[in-house]
Amino acid sequence: MTIEILETRVEAAKADAPPHPLLEFWLDFKQNFGAVAGLVVIAILILLALSADLVAPHSPVLTNNAVFLKPPFWQQGGSMAYPLGTDAIGRDILSRLIHGARLSLLIGIAVVTLSVISGTILGLVAGFFRGVIEIAIMRLMDITLTLPSLLLAIVIVAILGPGLMNAMLAVAIVLLPHYVRIARAAVISEVAKDYVTAAKVAGASRLRLMFKEVLPNCAAPLIVQATLGISTAILDAAALGFLGLGAQPPSPEWGTMLADAREFVLRAWWVVTLPGLAILVTVLAFNLLGDGLRDALDPKLKR
Repeated sequence: MTIEILETRVEAAKADAPPHPLLEFWLDFKQNFGAVAGLVVIAILILLALSADLVAPHSPVLTNNAVFLKPPFWQQGGSMAYPLGTDAIGRDILSRLIHGARLSLLIGIAVVTLSVISGTILGLVAGFFRGVIEIAIMRLMDITLTLPSLLLAIVIVAILGPGLMNAMLAVAIVLLPHYVRIARAAVISEVAKDYVTAAKVAGASRLRLMFKEVLPNCAAPLIVQATLGISTAILDAAALGFLGLGAQPPSPEWGTMLADAREFVLRAWWVVTLPGLAILVTVLAFNLLGDGLRDALDPKLKR
């Protein structure tokens, strides 16, 4: 009888116990249909990017003189050999879009990773070392924010020279101030709390306070901003590619594809519309995912 009572109490305690943090996060996240849809689209894009060599029906740079500006398969003159048609020099649009997903995701993730790491370190330094250091860092970030982001990126690439790596560096510099400001604000809020005071009394060094005590509690807003920043990085990189300052032909980058197709807007709608839709869907998916992460990670916004 006693054993049965103990088992009943254990089951009741398990039922009353709070859910695992990851389970609780997922329960909050999945209530946002748009965020789940964005996550599904991003997962599909990642799978396509990883398996581009296997999925793409043709080489993204292979030209065919016999199929210039061939329409998609559902239009008259189209063919299932080129489901989404071809461009002005006979390259398969579908293959270039799939390989372009790999390039665009790589750009977005690399740019945001560089910006988040640099911005977080600068934000931590500004939040902990108040005074002249903080003023110098934040005024530099304020000056950067006063300039139009795309114009600043164009100026940086013009100085460094056109190319994919220089374009990625330029976009990373443009996004940097957002992470510095978020990290600094979060650090200033956290250092006033009791656990930081207790760590100081226990003799924790400043580096331990910065990276082991405070930084994990500042991660949520940085994760949300990083997700939104990927979409911004993809969009800015596509804009630089469209202007001829980013990825250079024959790279299958979506912005470069738009630049190559400008003169065929009226003759072949697919060479412009399809890369533009790819950029639109990808940016929208990351924005929806970022909104869902914000709602799930911020207790004030939980539904």
